[in-house]
Amino acid sequence: MTGINRRSLIKSAGAAALAAPFINRTALGDTPTKVGYVYLGPIGDQGWTFAHEKGRKEMVAALGGKVTADYVENVNEDQSAIPVIRDLAKSGHKLIFTTSFGYMDQTLAVAKEFPDVKFEHCTGFKHADNVATYNNRFHQARAVMGKISGMMSKTGTIGYLGSFKVPEVVMGVNSYAMAAQSANPNIKVKLVMIDSWFDPAKESAAAETLANLGCDFITTHTDSPAALQVCEKKKIFGFGQGADMTRFAPHACLTSILDIWSPYYIARANAVIDGTWKSGDNWWGVKEGSVRIAPYNKSLPENVKAAGDAIMKGWADGSYDVFTGPMVDQSGKERLAKGARLEGKDLATIDWYVKGVEG
Repeated sequence: MTGINRRSLIKSAGAAALAAPFINRTALGDTPTKVGYVYLGPIGDQGWTFAHEKGRKEMVAALGGKVTADYVENVNEDQSAIPVIRDLAKSGHKLIFTTSFGYMDQTLAVAKEFPDVKFEHCTGFKHADNVATYNNRFHQARAVMGKISGMMSKTGTIGYLGSFKVPEVVMGVNSYAMAAQSANPNIKVKLVMIDSWFDPAKESAAAETLANLGCDFITTHTDSPAALQVCEKKKIFGFGQGADMTRFAPHACLTSILDIWSPYYIARANAVIDGTWKSGDNWWGVKEGSVRIAPYNKSLPENVKAAGDAIMKGWADGSYDVFTGPMVDQSGKERLAKGARLEGKDLATIDWYVKGVEG
């Protein structure tokens, strides 16, 4: 229901800013569970944070008076996140979602102080009795984008705009590259990292660079539609991240990854309410309905759409996995034998790129 100004929250320890909705419900004889969210970017970024905020709203709507839910946006991935997370815990939030990789150690630090509060860290890999991790298998949808790029690229050079070299991004790069190479074995993927999740100016500049390197397709692993707007201007193609970005680039945007967080948020809030919450690593994807793709651009040929649909169907029924060997890294070393699948802890810590990725 509410967004909280970050500075006000820190100054007041959160109590005054959050008391009103709680008191009003208590007066009616109802004590809802308070859920808190820590967001990296603004809720209007049209990508990553926008999708989490949509999931938060849908969770509140689904659970009605059982919960209230607050968020703090624009929280840096450094030690300054600790007082933000702490203030949410101090102000009565019994379940707190920290929604970016860089909050991992800060979440664990605060969790030690509040053993009765449940914490959920998005995209991380460290746990505690009261800290779980969760993520979506975004790489599954990136395989669709890779297949489209590989089938349609005229230059044989396609681009990937990434944020940081963390496992989630590395998985995305490799998924995109391998799916593209399944359509065109000679295709090259130019990789540019900008060391930021959300920086429209950097995203635009990186997209310009990729276009100048000959890329006629660009997929983005950053949070704004800025790169797609460059694609629109350059008359090349791209893909949205987190939410449908077609309206920002109606000709260039061929589809987008849709991050569907609400099923997970509803399930985990219910688990806190009914006392069944447990720590663990929860990684949902196409099968669970938490990763989807936006409607295809009408310009896509029917055979290309069919190839994309086949990948999504294969992920859903288990018959397809882009990370099926042989997988060879940039140096030519075999990382996965023919027919084997890369999964589990190896995916969670992957830090190498497949052959054909340049950057």
